Amino acid sequence: MIELINISKSYPTGELYNDLNLRLNSGDKVGLVGRNGTGKSTLFKLILGEEHQDGGEIKFPKAYKIGALKQYFDFHEKTLIDETASALSEDNKYDVYKAEKILFGLGFLDEDLEKDPKSFSGGFQIRINLAKLLLTEPNMLLLDEPTNYLDILSIRWLKAFLKSFAGEVILITHDRNFMDSVCTHTLGIIRKNAFMLPGGTKKFFEQLSANQEHHEKQKVAQDKKIKDLEEFIAKNKARAATATLAQSKVKILEKMEKLEDINYEANLSFDFNYKETSAKFLVEVKDLSFGYTNDNILFKNITFALSRGETIGIIGKNGKGKSTLLNAIAGELEPFSGSVDFHPSCEFGHFGQTNISHLNPKNSIMDEIYSVNHKLPEALIRSICGIMMFSGDNAKKKISLLSGGEKSRVMLGKIIAKDVNLLFLDEPTNHLDIDSIDALTTAIKAFEGSCMIVTHSEELLRAVCDKLIIFTNDGADYFNGTYDEFLEQIGWEDDEVEKKKVVKPKRNKKEIKKLRAAIVTEKGKVTTPIKKEIQELEELIPTLSGKQKSHKSTELLDLQDKLEKLNAEFKNRLDEV
Repeated sequence: MIELINISKSYPTGELYNDLNLRLNSGDKVGLVGRNGTGKSTLFKLILGEEHQDGGEIKFPKAYKIGALKQYFDFHEKTLIDETASALSEDNKYDVYKAEKILFGLGFLDEDLEKDPKSFSGGFQIRINLAKLLLTEPNMLLLDEPTNYLDILSIRWLKAFLKSFAGEVILITHDRNFMDSVCTHTLGIIRKNAFMLPGGTKKFFEQLSANQEHHEKQKVAQDKKIKDLEEFIAKNKARAATATLAQSKVKILEKMEKLEDINYEANLSFDFNYKETSAKFLVEVKDLSFGYTNDNILFKNITFALSRGETIGIIGKNGKGKSTLLNAIAGELEPFSGSVDFHPSCEFGHFGQTNISHLNPKNSIMDEIYSVNHKLPEALIRSICGIMMFSGDNAKKKISLLSGGEKSRVMLGKIIAKDVNLLFLDEPTNHLDIDSIDALTTAIKAFEGSCMIVTHSEELLRAVCDKLIIFTNDGADYFNGTYDEFLEQIGWEDDEVEKKKVVKPKRNKKEIKKLRAAIVTEKGKVTTPIKKEIQELEELIPTLSGKQKSHKSTELLDLQDKLEKLNAEFKNRLDEV
């Protein structure tokens, strides 16, 4: 069990936590959600001991090890095996076989062991960091945006690994699908305290919304009571006959625990400004080829036409040329051959990791957004700044003072402000939180124009993309179908490799029948008491009220969640026979 007890933490800019309490049990995998600035990363730093709380206590079991996955690559050894083995403790520094075992488990091959660790792709370099982390044999993993800059295949691998990890996990990620598939609980920092529920983000945000509504009603009632008390005190404190009564009301007012205003933006929304066009095709690409050298052609002879209202997703492994294709179509790069023809009425907005250099470092964030559309009133510009997480005085920050991620958000804000009918979006979700990604997805779906998106988010691909351009080891191909149709008809090459590695033991029908019967019997023994308890609670809860009802409802949710996981576990065991 891991406990955070009455944790408080403040900075000169404000208070993050006030008597925050949190308890994690063995095997809990927790998704940590919340708007930027609520203190998610700070919570990690406190647990790791990189920063210290102002008050409260953090308790761990004896000899409990915590590991955090590094996002940066700091490799010093010349070979993969030496780099990985460098994480071994002094007592185990000669146990190189442990490093080999973990590397092979993470998908590296025997011939990879002598390669330079810097020669691997970003996704495999993350795996090197993870191998080094696992050699320390941690009980808990703290993962802050582990999917950033990983390609789809690496994300799918990491998801499978975390689901099978035996210890505890706290995960910060903007990828809601990833979080829901890995985590057993969802945690938010709400009004300076921890709010955690078993289950995924959908259930969490539904409950949060209900709690916020209840809090607002209580706040209205309390505000009215405070106003009535203050008016009574003002009228009666000077009169001898009622002064004592007025003083008692003062004491009531002083003891009252004031409810805070809710400033959590649960219903974030925005739209792209659509420029009318009669074009059937906004852009036509013919035989487009590009490479940085003649020996390194990233893609060749790509041909397609983008219809009005259509969205194309560009997907594949890192380093294959996805962003390069988008930049070549947008005119940022000169192609080797081929043509890109825009309709005369086409007006596009381009969000990319490279074109942040176009921002004027002397401008404020508001100035930059105003520069693309002088018709916008200040209130709307501030609203766009708020959507991009630059609220209040932060909207007046100079571009020169911003980080790379903040500059990327300014670029997206400029596109929101512009009148466009074609969007080029390169990894638009990387620097947004979950609420903002939901808002972006909704805005793309509602946009009447066309869109081309480079993304590793399977959730976004499924939500908005009609067609695909798929980068593989053999180049790039146009696919006339959705992402799920691609998975069904073609699938990822690495998925097929992984499937071939799994070899089921040969058994006759009699053995299979016996094994399945044993599993079904075991399932009945484990799940029947839980089902009975759930039934009893379902009958009991309608008869309760207040705190009792709330407590028993939470207990019921926990049991339902436990039963669901057990059913899934036994189903997997039956499938494996």
